[in-house]
Formats: sequence, structure tokens, C-alpha cells
Amino acid sequence: MNAEIISVGDELQRGEITNTNSAFLAKKLNSLGITVASQVTVGDDPTAIINCVREAQDRAEIIFICGGLGPTADDVTLSAVARGVGVMVKTDDQTWHHLLGIFAQRQIPVQPENKRQAQYIGELIPNSRGLALGSWFKTAKSRVVILPGPPAEFQAMVDREVLPRIIKEFSIQKTIKTRALHFLGRPESTLMSELKPIMKDYPNVAITSYVKPTNIELRLTIIAGAHADIKATFDRVTKAILKKEQQYYLGMGNDFNLANEVVGLLKQQKLKITGAESLTGGLFQSTICSIPGASAIFDGGFVTYAAEAKISLLGIPASLINQNGVVSSATAQAMADYSRKKLDADFGIGFTGVAGPDELEGQPAGTVWIGLARKGQPTISKQLRLAGYLGRQEIRLLSVQYGLQMLLKELRK
Repeated sequence: MNAEIISVGDELQRGEITNTNSAFLAKKLNSLGITVASQVTVGDDPTAIINCVREAQDRAEIIFICGGLGPTADDVTLSAVARGVGVMVKTDDQTWHHLLGIFAQRQIPVQPENKRQAQYIGELIPNSRGLALGSWFKTAKSRVVILPGPPAEFQAMVDREVLPRIIKEFSIQKTIKTRALHFLGRPESTLMSELKPIMKDYPNVAITSYVKPTNIELRLTIIAGAHADIKATFDRVTKAILKKEQQYYLGMGNDFNLANEVVGLLKQQKLKITGAESLTGGLFQSTICSIPGASAIFDGGFVTYAAEAKISLLGIPASLINQNGVVSSATAQAMADYSRKKLDADFGIGFTGVAGPDELEGQPAGTVWIGLARKGQPTISKQLRLAGYLGRQEIRLLSVQYGLQMLLKELRK
């Protein structure tokens, strides 16, 4: 079975935004054994959309049209696709009344174009994350699926509505399953080299690696029958991998978030965290606060960019900084320890270093010290030697991730 993805939007054609929807959908379809034979990007031009849809019907059994279902003048996808397959657009009254209620509650005037978001062809696909409906339409040769463009809406509709419908309608028996494992602190080449024996032991499991901004993702992939015990195989392979790489392991899952894991463990153990940041400039605290419920484990913290701020706000002795330098284990530990004591937290973490591009105290960009203080235990530190060519923001981001990893290891003890 093959599919075609038609992505609609002038902004996609001009390269102003990245088309993440096509990559997401292609992976999902591939997991069902459906080949994406073609991907097309077209602007907000009704004639171009009509031609793409008509041509795709001769090539693909499933045609996906993504984007252009909003209420503005350039959202022409639904009407164009309807013309392309020769049907009339329908309005779902229940959805339209729901939209009217939302506009009234928010005191937003209703425009005639807003009705487009309650329209569809064939069978409607509900949208639990937004306003615009999706459509599922059968032609003589193909299935036509129309979905809104915002990624959060698009992905939820694919996972919850579209894929189950495809599996049922086409009686798909074979599937491709994946599992994602996340690691930090190991070069990708070293990690993959050490896993070669496991690959030989499990030839039916493909192990691939992807370098992400905050970690290395290992993806395990199996093609099997629908009733195969894939989880048991994944569990055996995962156990073998962690036997070698446990100290670098962060967690599992496509949506794994290290900050979410750390905040969850802090809440579970009823512990509080604070921090003092220099090169990261508050990024650690911002990352913690991005997780819902962070107020249960975080009362506040410090951004002490200059040496004088470390002395005046945290109370670190000037002699300690003068003797050891700002970029040092001693200063990172003092930042962690003094911030923890200031707010009577269970953990304090300190970040100091050189984000670049210039050197500081003779230390090159990418030199980072992280201190971690825990109530009742000796304060520890870790030095990072990150590549200076990564740039300031990448160095700051990775520093936060390594700090979270230090916390994760303490919380898992």
C-alpha cells in the first residue's frame, strides 16, 4: 500500500517554517507498512491544490492533505480538495454551535469565514486539540484525508483518529514498532560501537542513533506480525543495552523530557530544589518552571552572572573566588551550597563556566563546572568540556541538561 502527502501553505513553499508534519506522518505510516511514495508541497493556490489532488488519485491509495483549514482568506484547502474530488462541502452544526459558544465566551466577533472550521467532506475527523475539523473521504480509487496544519492538532488527530481508522479499514496485520532510549554523556560513535555485539545477538531488531540538541536517542525498530510479543523482545534488548550504558541512560519514550522526569521525582520524594546560575543565565530555573507543578518543588533561585553578584547575593567569600577563579569547581560548589542554604532547599545546583565565544580566566569556550549540593551530604561537582564551536546557546542548553542528569542520578539512588 502506498500513500502521498500533500502539504499546503505559502510559508512552507518559501521555507519560512519547517514541515514537521510530513516527517511525523511518514514515520507513522511506515510503522504500518505503508510506503510514502511521494511528498508534495503546494502554496495556498486553489488551482494547484485541485491539480495535486486529482493527480495523486492515480498514484496513491491514501492521500493526505495537510494545512490550510483555518478561518482566513488564504485557507482554501477544503474547498479546493472538494472540487478536486467532485463533492460539496458540508457543515457540522454541532461543531459550529460549539465554535459560536467559544467566540461568545472570549468576546470575539464572529466572521463568516469562521464557519470553515466546522466544515468537512465525506466523514468528519474530530479535533480534540483545536477548532478545525478533519475529513475522511472515499473516492473510487483512494482514501482522501484532510487535516489541519498546527503540529499539536495534526499529531493528535493522526494518533487518535486517523491511524486506528486506517488499521481497521485496511485490516493491517503487520506492523513496525519502535522504542526510544535516551542517553547523555557518551559520544554517538562510541555508543554505537559498544552496541555492535547486541546488534549481532538480535538481528531482527534495528538499532539506530539520532543526535538531538539535548541527548542521543537510540531507536529500536522491529517489523513483526500484529500479535507478536514485541514488548518482550524490546525489554530484552533494552536490558542488554543498559547493562553496558546505564550510567549515561536518561529514560525511555518518544516524548521523554528530562526536566519532567526530574521534577516528577522531586515531587514524588517531596524534595525542593534551588539554583544559582552564571553562564546559563537562569535557563536551568526556566526549564524547571516550564514543567507543570514545578511550584511544589521550586520556590526561587539566583542568577549571579558577575562575581560581585555571587558575593553579594549568595554570600560566597570574595577570597574563595579570588583564590580559585569564577570558572572552577570550588565556585560551582559554593554556588550550589550557598543557594541551597539561603532558601533552605534539599538541593542546590550551581552553574559557572564559559559560554563563549571568548575565553574567560584562560579557559576556552565550553568549559563548564556544575556544583550539586544535597542537604546532609557532601557537595559534589562535575566539569564539562563542551565543543566551543557549538555556540553560546547550545553550550548553555547542554549545561542545563548535564545538571539535570546529575540530579537524576541522585534522585534514583
